[in-house]
Amino acid sequence: MAQIEVVIENTGERRMIEQGITLSELATQVNHQCKYPVLCALVNNKIQMMSYRVFKPKNLRFVDITHRQGYRIYITSLCFLFYKAVRDCYPKAVLTIDHWMVNGFFCKVEPIEEGYTLPSQFEIARTVRERMAELQHQNLPFISKSMQVSDALKLIENEPIPATKRLLKGLTQLYIEMFFLGGTPHKWATRLVPSTGVLTQWDLRPFAEGYLLQCPDPRMPDKLELYQDAPKLFNIFQEHHRWAELLHVPTIDDLNEEVRNHRENHLIQVSEALHEKKYASIADMIFQRRDKVRMVLLAGPSSSGKTTSCRRLAVQLAVLGFDVKQLSLDDYFLPRERTPRQPNGDYDFEAIEALDIPLLNEQLQQMFDGEEVKIPTYDFKKGEPYFSGKTIKMSKDSILIVEGIHALNPKLTEQIDDELKFKVYVSALTQIALDEQNIIRSNDNRLIRRIVRDNNFRGYSAYATLQRWPSVRLGEHKHIFPYQENADVMFNSALLYELGILRPFAEPLLKMVPQSAEEYAEAIRLLSILELIEPIQTRYIPPTSILREFLGDSSFEY
Repeated sequence: MAQIEVVIENTGERRMIEQGITLSELATQVNHQCKYPVLCALVNNKIQMMSYRVFKPKNLRFVDITHRQGYRIYITSLCFLFYKAVRDCYPKAVLTIDHWMVNGFFCKVEPIEEGYTLPSQFEIARTVRERMAELQHQNLPFISKSMQVSDALKLIENEPIPATKRLLKGLTQLYIEMFFLGGTPHKWATRLVPSTGVLTQWDLRPFAEGYLLQCPDPRMPDKLELYQDAPKLFNIFQEHHRWAELLHVPTIDDLNEEVRNHRENHLIQVSEALHEKKYASIADMIFQRRDKVRMVLLAGPSSSGKTTSCRRLAVQLAVLGFDVKQLSLDDYFLPRERTPRQPNGDYDFEAIEALDIPLLNEQLQQMFDGEEVKIPTYDFKKGEPYFSGKTIKMSKDSILIVEGIHALNPKLTEQIDDELKFKVYVSALTQIALDEQNIIRSNDNRLIRRIVRDNNFRGYSAYATLQRWPSVRLGEHKHIFPYQENADVMFNSALLYELGILRPFAEPLLKMVPQSAEEYAEAIRLLSILELIEPIQTRYIPPTSILREFLGDSSFEY
């Protein structure tokens, strides 16, 4: 048998292997240093299933659930297991995976035909859960097969996935990759784990008017953590779901159909009007508490549109007679030499301790006492604050909007009476889906926004943004998400049409990510989503839109 050389990037080892060996076989022969079962491998920084055969010299990195690519295919495979179990137990039902929650998916199981009655919610949960456990213990392989699109459409003809069928019919390529589990076919947005046996941590239970498919935390995958209830987050997802139904664009194919029929301008107008109505509603809520509220604390994760939300809310508050003042927490960073560091020695700009909290609280109290306060401005190049002459003086009609990622953390304004605060959480909680079971995660939406913004306004490449993204996400989980339920109101800044707008900007940037970089796999994954979406021209977007924060030409000053 001929031999070839591969590089095992987990350890840097160069190794001669038999030509045609599978990744699964190779994983048993090398020291891959994965603590948990190997789920896939990056082959020249492309994700490949463990059934992939190596015929040429390659660089290989084996990954488990703690790696972001490994975790993604873990939860996708779990969704396929769920879909298979529903099909086995209730052939006349359809599974819809609505959206991601704190640590799981909110899903629905509904009858396909009118007049067909399903058992109770608890009976469905029990039956499907038992079937999922059976399939898991059988350790069935997930199988990948490349085939012509026309053959794939015939294959799924009897499957209850109409959006998938419409999506496949709109594809221009000749061949696609289809997946199989126990004879059940489906099209998934990512590759899958080797077999059902590695899906050891999950749970399924009734939740609201549907079901919660709970997933493990990749940072602690040994056991399933207790579900963290987030009723405000759930309600805002449900609200946006209603918006998607109202606009008739719950899936990518529906969006593409609007573009093909030249109805995107109407879609943009209604989407933007829904946003404006929400800002006005939040302003009305603040007005109702005007006797006590003196400041609005506005927080959200990276690329959620916090700054534009701050400006648009300010306009709505001004309509109600408020004298609006605005304050950015970015101006309260400590001098660089006092900034806390991460364990690796890098500055930890995401930590709340990177802010001058005593100065902020002192100045807030002075403002509420009617004093004129000199506000700092932070010079990010020099890494130090300075006073440019900017001041704030509040009157009885004034209200202060404080914007920043830590705004909802109680530690930030602990010296200020809670009755003076109104708290707003902003995030881009994507609702549009690829099909009934493939959703686009909200962090993907924000990442695409950030790639475009970083290139437009900071000169960063997509590669540089992708490199930073894991640490940004880590900071969000530590400093932002734990406080989101503290909000008085949540605002979903996602726009159902926005991926069509962002595609022409993000696509060429992602194509420039070098294959030699590990981030290449993430770039390829994002490109595989964007290529399914019809591009939309920017001329229809109003200058006040959230998207202008990332594209430019906004009527607001930033």
